[in-house]
Amino acid sequence: MASGFFPLIHPVILCGGSGTRLWPASRESMPKQFTLLVNADSSTFQDTARRVTDGTAFSRPTIITSSEARFIVAEQLLQAEVQADIVLEPERRDSAAAVAVAALHAARRDPEAVVMILAADHVISDTAAFVEAARAAAVGAQAGRIMTLGIEPTAPSTAYGYIRKGAPIDGVEGAYDVGRFVEKPNRHGAESLIADGALWNSGYFLFRADVMLAELETYVPEILAATRTALDKATSDLDFLRLDSAAFASAPKTSIDYAVMERTDRAGVLPVSFPWSDVGTWDAVWDVLPRDALGNAVRGRVELVETRGSLIHSEGEHLTAVVGVDDIVVVSTPDAVLVTSKAKAGLVKELVTQLREKAHPEADAHRRMFRPWGWYQRIDIGERFQVKRIMVTPGGRLSLQKHFHRAEHWVVVRGTAEVTVDDRVVLVHENEAVYLPIGSMHRLTNPGKIPLELIEVQVGSYTGEDDIIRVEDIYGR
Repeated sequence: MASGFFPLIHPVILCGGSGTRLWPASRESMPKQFTLLVNADSSTFQDTARRVTDGTAFSRPTIITSSEARFIVAEQLLQAEVQADIVLEPERRDSAAAVAVAALHAARRDPEAVVMILAADHVISDTAAFVEAARAAAVGAQAGRIMTLGIEPTAPSTAYGYIRKGAPIDGVEGAYDVGRFVEKPNRHGAESLIADGALWNSGYFLFRADVMLAELETYVPEILAATRTALDKATSDLDFLRLDSAAFASAPKTSIDYAVMERTDRAGVLPVSFPWSDVGTWDAVWDVLPRDALGNAVRGRVELVETRGSLIHSEGEHLTAVVGVDDIVVVSTPDAVLVTSKAKAGLVKELVTQLREKAHPEADAHRRMFRPWGWYQRIDIGERFQVKRIMVTPGGRLSLQKHFHRAEHWVVVRGTAEVTVDDRVVLVHENEAVYLPIGSMHRLTNPGKIPLELIEVQVGSYTGEDDIIRVEDIYGR
């Protein structure tokens, strides 16, 4: 029991989005919730996980994420020193299916468990106020309501949906019935909504597991049936719970807002006033970052001259310089540069669609690609060759594999590599090299206590990532 009044809240963090409006920092290979967008030393996912570690209010959290992101989630939880259950979605089916899984998973422990659904990519600077609001909304949830947190608007934003308040809820201090959910309005509509006392829809929901399951059964029984089967047939994979692919794929794809919240008569809203942002666009990122006397927010190696009201985000070792422009966004990464006005920052999503249509690899893949054993980064590529930098964490092990179209040369620049080549196992130290012929069965392991770094030179008729035949892999890929 929390403070002797109600059971601990079971937090469930949803982190399956891709954040295309924050390209090129956010891409499919490393979505925005895992990048260092706001804080220099932690992602919004890590901040969200730490926000629900108050043991007087919250129980052990559950993370629902994609299979592709599972090792990023596990590593970032380890860095944040947060323990959690991790449930893997085989594919994206939108939030209704994820909420159904969350309710079913919690109900296995306690049918009346109070569940809180959180997004992984929101910024909340006042953790104490957030925890207090969660406790207050949990009172309504325990009483059988499906509560949401309504943010008191600070501006007539067209980026958020709104909630009109209804009558006060008896027995739940400060809470109201939901009068109506309103889609993202235009500027005039937003001003009218705020004048009428409407709230921003934060997307946070609190409910008893049995109540949500009953509403899902009433309004979208096909989603509940599919996710129940997916959970019943789930398998354990290392420290993850992997939902059944076929069953989960049969769940209709829709949001929890459309599936339940806009149809139920149990919806309640608690107005809250703590600072909040879903940092959905680059201008929203500028809005939450510290700014200098001229209104500029900078990250990385940046130099400015006569520039005002701008966001300059520079990744890597290179220098980004901006002269004589105002109210713009410049995002510079090792393989792509974005320049846009803050006013048009929301169009970046359309840009990413265009990049995908033209098959630009930068649309979804970073130059540095993270793997469960570490990462690799392309240095150079040309006809019949590719050069990569590879880092393997202590204890990390690549799959036992072979290639049909390329040979590889590995040069160790830091640490010690244990290399399997067919039936041989050799130790390769700093400033030593090993050759892997085409077709050879090989594996790389870091047996040491420090990160292993090496340079890989691939030579052959084809150097694509799909020329990998995995024979054995400890990570279940």
